[in-house]
Amino acid sequence: MIRRAKTAKVYIEVTTDDEDKLEDAEDDSDDNADDSWHPEQNVSNKKSVARKPAKPREPKPKKEPKPKREPKPKREPKPKAERKPRAPMVPKGKNKEPLTDVPTVQQPEPQIPAAMEAGVSASCEREGPQEPPRVKEERLSFPMPISCTPSGSNFTSSTNQQSQVVKKEEPEEDFTFDEPAVKKQKTSTASQGSRPIRQAQSVDVFGEGLHMNWDPIQVLAQRTGVEQWVCVNVAQLLREENTIPFLVRYRKQMINYMDADALREVQVALEELCGLAKKCQSVIQTLKKDGVLTSELEVSLKNCRTPDELDHVYSPYKKGSKLSKARRAKELGLEPVALALLQNPQTLNLHSYVKPGTEGLSTIEEVATGVEQILAHMIAKDTDTLNHVRSLCDRSAVMLESSVSKTALKEQQQQQQRAGEQKSKPKDIDKFQLYSAFSCSIHRVQPHQTLAINRGENLKILTVKVKVPDAIKNDFSRWCVNIRWRPKGFARPELMKILLDAVEDSYKRLILPLLCRGYRTKLTTAAEKESVAMFVRNLRQRLLTCPVRGQAIMGVDPGYRHGCKLAVLSSVGQILHTDVVYLHSSGGKNNEAGKLRHLLLKYSCQTVVIGNGTACRETEAFFADLIKQRFFQPLDVSYCITDEAGASIYSVSAEAVKEMPDLDPNIRSAVSIGRRVQDPLAELVKIDPKHIGIGTYQHDVSQPLLRAALDGTVQECVSFVGVDINICSETLMRHVAGLNAGRARSIAEWREKFGPFQNREQLTQVKGLGPKSFQQCAGFIRINPETALRTHSEGGPSADKPVAKKGKGKASQPISDQLNPLDQTCIHPESYAIAMKFLSVVGGSVSQLGQTELRQSVEACVRDRGLEALARSLDATPDTLQLIVDGLTQPPGFDIRQGFDQPDFKRGIVSISDLHPGGVVTGRVTNMALFGAFVDVGVGRSGLIPNRYLSAAKLPEDLRRRSLALCPGERVEVRVIDVDQQRKRITLDLLRVLR
Repeated sequence: MIRRAKTAKVYIEVTTDDEDKLEDAEDDSDDNADDSWHPEQNVSNKKSVARKPAKPREPKPKKEPKPKREPKPKREPKPKAERKPRAPMVPKGKNKEPLTDVPTVQQPEPQIPAAMEAGVSASCEREGPQEPPRVKEERLSFPMPISCTPSGSNFTSSTNQQSQVVKKEEPEEDFTFDEPAVKKQKTSTASQGSRPIRQAQSVDVFGEGLHMNWDPIQVLAQRTGVEQWVCVNVAQLLREENTIPFLVRYRKQMINYMDADALREVQVALEELCGLAKKCQSVIQTLKKDGVLTSELEVSLKNCRTPDELDHVYSPYKKGSKLSKARRAKELGLEPVALALLQNPQTLNLHSYVKPGTEGLSTIEEVATGVEQILAHMIAKDTDTLNHVRSLCDRSAVMLESSVSKTALKEQQQQQQRAGEQKSKPKDIDKFQLYSAFSCSIHRVQPHQTLAINRGENLKILTVKVKVPDAIKNDFSRWCVNIRWRPKGFARPELMKILLDAVEDSYKRLILPLLCRGYRTKLTTAAEKESVAMFVRNLRQRLLTCPVRGQAIMGVDPGYRHGCKLAVLSSVGQILHTDVVYLHSSGGKNNEAGKLRHLLLKYSCQTVVIGNGTACRETEAFFADLIKQRFFQPLDVSYCITDEAGASIYSVSAEAVKEMPDLDPNIRSAVSIGRRVQDPLAELVKIDPKHIGIGTYQHDVSQPLLRAALDGTVQECVSFVGVDINICSETLMRHVAGLNAGRARSIAEWREKFGPFQNREQLTQVKGLGPKSFQQCAGFIRINPETALRTHSEGGPSADKPVAKKGKGKASQPISDQLNPLDQTCIHPESYAIAMKFLSVVGGSVSQLGQTELRQSVEACVRDRGLEALARSLDATPDTLQLIVDGLTQPPGFDIRQGFDQPDFKRGIVSISDLHPGGVVTGRVTNMALFGAFVDVGVGRSGLIPNRYLSAAKLPEDLRRRSLALCPGERVEVRVIDVDQQRKRITLDLLRVLR
């Protein structure tokens, strides 16, 4: 009796979790038809059992008018009440163990439920209609992977809501170097109104008739952490040839206020997916020509989501490669045998396939080997199997190990035996001493460690391997034999041995190398992205350094034997004088000092810029000594040290020859050094970003990725600063969003022929500049009245007026040559009408741009009526109106770089011998690496602040964002931790950032 009671108890608990059975019970019992009572039974089944004997509620039969409901023949429609369609929706919220039914839906494999009892988590990755019940995953603190999400619209919307909730759970950003940058950043002035989602809910991402078996928008959202509606908008906007600077400034709401870095990351990920689709299509066409393409193979190819997966599927069919073991066995006709072993093993007889005269079939052992190789290939190509083994690895301690290679040790021993050659190879091995016996979990390897290990491996100094625990092999083999690949009938021991050998061979020969390559690829890709992001941040900070304007500058390229090259520049960068002085020769220093004094007095130059190359410290000491003696009086002369990286490369480039044809390359370097302080952006865009001396491991990352990121950053900086179209160089102009080298050349030719541009609309008359290009570049081009009204008295342009381009099917309309004051602001021409309406609202005019009266009127109007209310009244978005407000209130000639730091000018120096542990000094960050920040403390050698000393408490709030830390140009106060005089290394500790 006790046993019966227990079994009945368990039975009740099981049935109450299934609402379908409860509904059947409701249909069978007429006495309990009260709607207010059944929900309580659903909540607690035990209480319902206890309340049945309590019959004080039997007066309910008095309500026998309710039997009037019983005559409902409408009950027969009740099966038609279509609760069965609801049944799959109910387990989503309440059924806790629906996973036991998954295998019965997907495949008729009898033992799959046992895997669930064994805790096989990979069943989530299977396909099948019963997978939605695992909505319990939504309670986790991370979004479910796409491979686990069903394709139903209801579930998709729930996951979208969940991803938003997860983002809200992390308002405080962690200070870590191994996490990617934040993908969505809202500005403080961002409107909180409705988001302008595009009407089209999907977009043809791939184009050209390319299709894959997965949703590119969904995969893009998973990889970048951006919401799907934003990914749809970004994909559509990029297909319409919009540039990143244009989207970030003029389409903020459509991209959810992402910054340029996050938007560029989405663009790169989208390009990778498009490249994968094109490669897949090319592979399919190749296999079709070769006659080996099958429908199953095409599906497998279109299921691939990474290049590694595509190569894994395609590699056995590549031309020129040896015929794989599985294909040789298939050509012998053993594929039906392998399928029979899985589908109908009780009737399989291997002896019937033995052919004594045929190679590969002559013995029973050869037949078994061929079947084993086919099975191994099937196992290695199965998606569910690969997902399961990856899930096992994710839960295990997979290690990355590196050691000194045998080749390097052998070469070291050989060179040590030779006289006079002991310094080359051993020195290289010493550089990788940290990685000579390196071992770390695959999930904890830092990006700079990955790049250093890859460099050592490329130099054949290190041997690198990924170590997967043996326990994974055992669990995987057990799962395959007992669950995924278990025969559907009784299999004799010899057949089971073939299956077991096939599983082990597949794991060792095919799956394990795939896993190792995948881990190495993921580590390298993540490290490259982090390194490129560091390059981008450093480059942006270097380009946006505040220019030093309004004063003459002497640029000095220091040197010993060939002397110090001088270039005196005017306040606008024109070359006034060039010379060479020998400050470090044995005699004649007084004469050279007199020459310097004469030049500085003649051109009223009080600023000297010294390059940080060879003889920099000696040249700095020379000027510091003269300043200390007040040698340049009445001038108050000061100097600064600037990075001359790339100056020598630029001095011999074609652009430098075209710009300064009559100057020696060494003199051109001095000119470039001086101009880097006068206008860093205009000068540094002439140099390949890789040669500016920023970042680390620039030669170890993907060069196309680095090139695209750096070029995009240059374009972003140039566009956001803006260029005066009438005076900027052709080199600078080509980096404006929407322009390129050809269009910049056409603009320069138009300017030489017809004179300065009078308004932005005249750009439409330039050859090669269509409506789309004009839309992208117009907002970043400035036309200042001072330069536009310039006259060319000597050799001026022709007096012919420019002819408007003919429109398609329309008569060309004449373009006005009158100045428009709005052309000197950041307001886009597409918003000019709204700007004029706003001016009429505040009672101002365009002639008052930048004046105090207009600024006060605008601020009062916005304060009284509110920005969003004004935007609605003007039929504009709040972001557009905010740009108009900024453009109308900013003073003429406003430069966003005014808020950035200028170079440090000084009059004296200290040396590394003056530094002692515990001393506190100030300096400026010169470079940010993956392992720390380099700081110039004025001793001729930059010190390093390791990452362990960069804590969040020491940084301002705006620098606590993930992976950001310090930026080049930041002034910091540091404590000296250690000074290595022999190796000239300084270790520093960050105290605070000086603002």
